[in-house]
Amino acid sequence: MTASSPSAAVREKLNHPIIDADAHLMEVEPVLLDYLKEVAGPRVSQRYADMWKDGRFWGWYQASAEERVRRRIKRAPFWAFPAANTEDRATAMLPSLLRARLEEFGIDFCMVYPTVPILYVGLDDEELRRAVSRAANLMNRDLFADHRDRLAPAAVIPMHTPAEAIAELDFAVGQLGFKAVMVEGVVRRRIEDDKSSARDSASPVSSYWIDPLGLDSIHDYDAVWQRCLDLKVAPSMHTSTMGWADRTSISNFTYNHIGHFAAGSHAFCKGLVLGGVTRRFPTLKFAFLECGVGWAASLYNDLIEHWEKRNVPAMRQTLDPATIDRQALATLVAKFGHPRIQAHLDRIRAGTEGYFYGYVDEREDQIDDFTHAQITKKRDIYRRFIPNFYFGCEADDRIVAFAFDKRLHQFGARFKAMLGSDIGHFDVTDARTVIAEAHELVEAEIITPEDFRDFVFGNVAELHAGMNPDLYKGTVVEDAVAQRLATAQAAE
Repeated sequence: MTASSPSAAVREKLNHPIIDADAHLMEVEPVLLDYLKEVAGPRVSQRYADMWKDGRFWGWYQASAEERVRRRIKRAPFWAFPAANTEDRATAMLPSLLRARLEEFGIDFCMVYPTVPILYVGLDDEELRRAVSRAANLMNRDLFADHRDRLAPAAVIPMHTPAEAIAELDFAVGQLGFKAVMVEGVVRRRIEDDKSSARDSASPVSSYWIDPLGLDSIHDYDAVWQRCLDLKVAPSMHTSTMGWADRTSISNFTYNHIGHFAAGSHAFCKGLVLGGVTRRFPTLKFAFLECGVGWAASLYNDLIEHWEKRNVPAMRQTLDPATIDRQALATLVAKFGHPRIQAHLDRIRAGTEGYFYGYVDEREDQIDDFTHAQITKKRDIYRRFIPNFYFGCEADDRIVAFAFDKRLHQFGARFKAMLGSDIGHFDVTDARTVIAEAHELVEAEIITPEDFRDFVFGNVAELHAGMNPDLYKGTVVEDAVAQRLATAQAAE
């Protein structure tokens, strides 16, 4: 096996290591099923197999064209893994081969996340959801046991309730020794009494709602965030939103796929900020993986712009209908209004012209959207957002430049983008070129060499070692990470 490759050539020129924030294991399902049988027995293992036929995953293939339309069975992901490149396919399946090829890839250390459990961790079926998570964690504990100096697998943490999340955190991190975790950032929950129609805008039009965990949840997840702090792990999310109301194409996988991780991350991130999670847990770091950073830059600036217009004092001055000069409004309507509008002059003067334009006496305790986050000035949003969040980006994503261009963002914010190779999935057709492709941003002078260092090393090092200084001990990047943390601390 040769170390010669475009990416290895890039690595040779750098004075810092490269840490892959998001490689993927392509599970060998018969092995996962063996572990599932050990965890939950043959009955649950059979339920796992049956799910591929009922429309939630591969059932699309068993359904007729009419049934796909009637049940809105989304187009199944297809051809999602390397095929023509047999060595890359085997690399995603075999941790020992991945480790053997890291020099060829120009990568010093890999954080490795699961693939199949991304689908199962969001199941409504509690028994199967928890069993698959437990089986995957036991399997990966064994598969990666001899490679911890170069590879760090992430444990699967189901999040439907705080109790199940804490139980698996304690088992996977506390007992099995995992140092990274993958969480379900949002939970799709059933609406049992939903009788709304598409014409009823006051009610949801689907039989589920999206719980972003940090805001308006039916559960209090603060105990989960505290347990993550206690166990020194950063919650990192891959939340698939394929199947959400706007991602149910029955014919087009690409339509369902583009932006789906970003959509889940956007929902989770908003909930963490507006729900006050980052205020209550200012030292807890969160990672949003395989989603890019463009949505985050937009969200950060949107939050500030919303607060400028919709903080309570500003709304009282500019938006409160009670401040309308009704007589002056009536005078203008009488002078300039169309006869059909003038016909309702008395209602306009009285403020009874309809909900949108009339006066509704809003309760004081229900008009501050920023109350949980306790935002009192714009810079508070910077503090609740920028220090806490890390964003996984892929090598071909030119929007990475947004992360490092401080001219674009309020308070000169710089987003903590991290390179996630996504090795093991369809968008990596040659794993030997990932780092070289990412480095094209430097060669095109879109980002600087210092930005690149943060992108492929510094930010992911700080994400995990900032939570657990011992995470990289005993690995090939131990000294470089320690030096990076010391430099960062000295600069604070």
